[in-house]
Amino acid sequence: MTIQVFGHKSPDTDSTGSPIIWSWYLNEVKGEAATPVLLGEPNTEAAFMLQRWGFEKPAIIADVEADAPVVIVDTNNPAELPASINSADIRAIIDHHKLVGGLETKGPIDITVRPLACTATIMHDLMGADAAKMPEAIKGAALTCILSDTLEFRSPTTTDHDRAVAEALAADLGLDIAAYAAEMFAAKSDVSAFSDAELIRMDSKEYEVDGTKFRVSVLETTAPEIPLGRIDSLIETFATVQAEDGVDQVLLFVVDILKEEATLLVPNDLVKTVAEKSFGVTASGTTVVLPGVMSRKKQIIPNLKV
Repeated sequence: MTIQVFGHKSPDTDSTGSPIIWSWYLNEVKGEAATPVLLGEPNTEAAFMLQRWGFEKPAIIADVEADAPVVIVDTNNPAELPASINSADIRAIIDHHKLVGGLETKGPIDITVRPLACTATIMHDLMGADAAKMPEAIKGAALTCILSDTLEFRSPTTTDHDRAVAEALAADLGLDIAAYAAEMFAAKSDVSAFSDAELIRMDSKEYEVDGTKFRVSVLETTAPEIPLGRIDSLIETFATVQAEDGVDQVLLFVVDILKEEATLLVPNDLVKTVAEKSFGVTASGTTVVLPGVMSRKKQIIPNLKV
């Protein structure tokens, strides 16, 4: 059976590109039939990557079949995976997030979880000398993933190794990193066509803190005025998303890539308390600015308090 390779729900660039990269490696180097799939529509930056490097959008699946062989990338959290994931035949996990627990496998598997900024960096390492065989499009996908997850090396998750791999890939491709990243971020920032609910869910993960279930959403942009111009309607939509997704509260952070700060929308006293306890700020009004906050994984999730 063909191995399905996929990342998390609400796929960002890494969860769109890494399944493509690893499927290429399994097919062309390891001789194992594999195909990339997605667990939702890719965001605008991921869609840019697909178009820029000539990929067809992978099929979107709602669930996995019992005993279907799969490789999970860019997550190990069951809440971000298909409902039937534990009935599938999980062959491997490649990730750069904290271990959550809850996945069950049919037998021993290969698990690689490394403290790097991007799954694509880990894959490049796992390939070893075979990484040199990557065709231009696969190198382009890997570069895009790394620049996305590091916010062009601005994110505190960035390591020297992520930067070195990205710079080597860019050199191979003859690309100027700053110019290419500007193209990526322009695509990421073009969100005017999306509904408020789509914006909230575009780059979003569910986390529970002391019994409170949060949908923690991040919008990384070079044009923060676009989503922040919709504050009232976004806040009104929080209640709908909460009811439909079975969470207690939405936390929406608009990350200004260029100013290197986040703006948290503050719809009520609960989020006001979260902001003040978690980030040491005084919140008043419907927004609060969090200087230097860029990373959900490293700066937001670990600090959340209620």
